[in-house]
Amino acid sequence: MLSHNHPSGTLHPSEPDKALTQKIKKAGELLDIKVLDHLILTPEGDYFSFADEGLL
Repeated sequence: MLSHNHPSGTLHPSEPDKALTQKIKKAGELLDIKVLDHLILTPEGDYFSFADEGLL
């Protein structure tokens, strides 16, 4: 599981967020580590799930 916060409250992942997620996923595959999800969290308690949105 990966996670990071967006203090601005924006739930949508940026292009750098998407690119970094894919890089970490590929690195994990080399070590037989599966990335199950990447969450973006906001101060209000909302979240965005890469897995739920089909971005993993």
